[in-house]
Amino acid sequence: MKEKIKRTRSVQVRLTEEEFDYLNHKFELSGLKSKSEFMRMMFFEGLVVKFSDDDMQFLMRQISGVTNNVNQIATRVNSTDKIYANDIEEIRQKQEEIWQQLRYLESQLQLVKQ
Repeated sequence: MKEKIKRTRSVQVRLTEEEFDYLNHKFELSGLKSKSEFMRMMFFEGLVVKFSDDDMQFLMRQISGVTNNVNQIATRVNSTDKIYANDIEEIRQKQEEIWQQLRYLESQLQLVKQ
């Protein structure tokens, strides 16, 4: 039989009402038996991943740029009933730049998991 671990130390954390509700929600989703078990799992096995603001802003600018281009192309297509190969190629190129950034971020997450 597994020997029971005696835990004699405690940690107190102050939360806002919203944070407390969110904690309870996450606990319920975890399926764990006790909130203490959940907290220990998050403290010792959880990951905190922070990407630089520059990485995120760069990605958001790229997405915004594609969105603006698609809107401009859609406006032109709606008014002229014509779409040009250059328009499609520009969207493909911007989309590929976004995918490259997303693959980079994914590779950084994979490094954290190891």
